[in-house]
Amino acid sequence: MAKSVILDMDPGIDDAAAIAVAVNRPDLDIKLITAVAGNVSVDKTTLNVLKLLEFFDKDIPVASGAKAPLKREFVDASYIHGESGMPGYDFPEVTTKPLDVDAVEAIHDVLTHSEEPITIIATGAYTNLALLLQQYPEDKAYIKEFILMGGSISGGNVSSVAEFNVFTDPDAAAIVFESGLPITMIGLDVTLKALLTTETINALPDLGEAGKMLYGIVTAYEDVHDGGKPMHDVNTILYAVDSSVIKTEALAVDVVTDGPAAGATVADTQHRWHEDGFTNVNVGVDIDAHAFNKWFLEQVDEMNK
Repeated sequence: MAKSVILDMDPGIDDAAAIAVAVNRPDLDIKLITAVAGNVSVDKTTLNVLKLLEFFDKDIPVASGAKAPLKREFVDASYIHGESGMPGYDFPEVTTKPLDVDAVEAIHDVLTHSEEPITIIATGAYTNLALLLQQYPEDKAYIKEFILMGGSISGGNVSSVAEFNVFTDPDAAAIVFESGLPITMIGLDVTLKALLTTETINALPDLGEAGKMLYGIVTAYEDVHDGGKPMHDVNTILYAVDSSVIKTEALAVDVVTDGPAAGATVADTQHRWHEDGFTNVNVGVDIDAHAFNKWFLEQVDEMNK
């Protein structure tokens, strides 16, 4: 039976790759995709979701969400993802539109009309999720789990301690992490190990039009590391369909919301702040990078069938 899922994203190139994989997985029943300001502004992230759904000819509702963090000024990552958020491929003009209701209302509607609890996979700032929890706290009963791309217990990518999604809206992240719901955090501890190698990237154009599209946007991606490029958000989809491939640890994690460490996700491994035995987050800590590359190419190959 397919897993019922809501995707909350800010495409963004790695989000785009995650959407491409997710919408082509028969074991994922995607009820809704919501967009949030993050890698680029929310009007652009919403448009990018629509571009991808039209590219793959998928009829999935889309809702546009928060334009800015809860308390902070919005700062995007267009220096990494390009001005549009999804450069490198010439998508046609979109012919579809998002829903008339905003992301929070759309998520609330899907949750309350579902026959089973729904997994929410979030790969941008968690502003939409925090607003949902604030406005509809009763909806926690309808959420099976959060699978989040974000955070790190070993160092950041926008500061020495903070990962971008959490850093963008740490106040929202704190609300989500303190929700009491099951949370799996797939952060930099995993995603900076699961780099797409040059060999993998160069194999994409031979995998049909989907491969050519992904090759175009991935090669435009400015998140470059020694050994390849991280497809951060794709790891959440892998975990959703096969949790065994990512090693996790149950930890007590707090989000720092102010000061020079704002956006840090701190694992209280010595239980200085929490009682022994308390955990609130299932933290991804390791992955087989070779297996990830192989799996990613298999997913792209399947998109053309």
